[in-house]
Amino acid sequence: MIELSERLKAMEESATIAMSRKSRELKAEGKDVISLSLGEPDFFTPQFIKDAAIEAMNNNFTMYTPVPGYDDLREAISMKFSRDNGLNYTKDQIVVSTGAKQSIANVVLSLVDEGDEVIIPAPYWVSYLEIVKVAEGTPVVIKAGIEKDFKITGKDLEAAITPKTKLMIFSTPCNPTGSVYTREELRDLADVLVKYPNIVVISDEIYEHINFSGKHESLAQFSDVYDQVITVNGVSKAWAMTGWRLGYIGAPKVIADACNKVQGQFTSGTCSITQKASIAAMKADPSVLKDMIQAFSNRRRLVLNALNQIPGVKSNVPDGAFYVFPDVSHFFGKSYNGTTIKDANDLCMYLLAEAWVGLVPGDAFGDDNCLRISYAASEETLTEAMSRIAKALNQLM
Repeated sequence: MIELSERLKAMEESATIAMSRKSRELKAEGKDVISLSLGEPDFFTPQFIKDAAIEAMNNNFTMYTPVPGYDDLREAISMKFSRDNGLNYTKDQIVVSTGAKQSIANVVLSLVDEGDEVIIPAPYWVSYLEIVKVAEGTPVVIKAGIEKDFKITGKDLEAAITPKTKLMIFSTPCNPTGSVYTREELRDLADVLVKYPNIVVISDEIYEHINFSGKHESLAQFSDVYDQVITVNGVSKAWAMTGWRLGYIGAPKVIADACNKVQGQFTSGTCSITQKASIAAMKADPSVLKDMIQAFSNRRRLVLNALNQIPGVKSNVPDGAFYVFPDVSHFFGKSYNGTTIKDANDLCMYLLAEAWVGLVPGDAFGDDNCLRISYAASEETLTEAMSRIAKALNQLM
């Protein structure tokens, strides 16, 4: 009998991918399922980016690529960091990977040894914990509930630090909550980090441009912690390039070199066509995204208005990304047709079976009182989905 590794056995399947799979299976059976489980924009990649990819193919950019990425792409990313974030990362501080997920994995595998502690504010993106576990690190979760807008403070951070703390991972705008850290809130975290120069932070900023609160703020902007921060970004979300698979980091050179080494043994360089197309995205003025961002803002309002009309649902107002993360603990212990809801996972399965709407339970993100709704869908689809959700929740007694 084939025996799988203990590492694999300890790893949880991605809850977002699992729920998406269940939704697809029900659709294949002919059920009218609406899946709001994946974080994927329903927009198409802009034409000027696709044109750049076609040009690259016509110019025969079809060979192996340098492990950290083409020089012209890394120079374009350097320019983007300076233009959009006020961050000075040279080409040699940038590593391009096959998605931001690989960028994060590269960093964790470069830094974390067995027993090293990694601070992860909750709610968190589902893969953070599993990547840390693969590296044999110890996740240290700091919970920040809806009453704190799902954000930690410097005081919360300092209370979690021990002599074993090696790394912290967080996102702004946040997946799954949509919460956005302000400059003042980031400065509060930096005031703690500067006292612990051996602690490194992964700042996941993949949703940077989908921000309804104003200017995006980066942790690395503070010069006194710049050398402790790895800034992660990519093209999937804002540029609707999920299938192209490209992420990147800006980091202290010693970490960039380490990630280059790790990536050289796992995947080598990212797809040549994707890289050339991504140069066009990096050079584009972010103002070209304004219509998409306005569409997401309108959808956010639609979903929040619908949730606010359902007795027992508690929501904050997310300032970025394209998720709402409502507290649904009011429904725990309630029943319908012999089905009793014990937790958010039960509630998601109930909504899938009763309303044919696929959502993701909050325990996958570190908060079992909540569930995640992705509003990366048309207003018509969202209106129908929220109507079904409201009807199903109102049936619970």
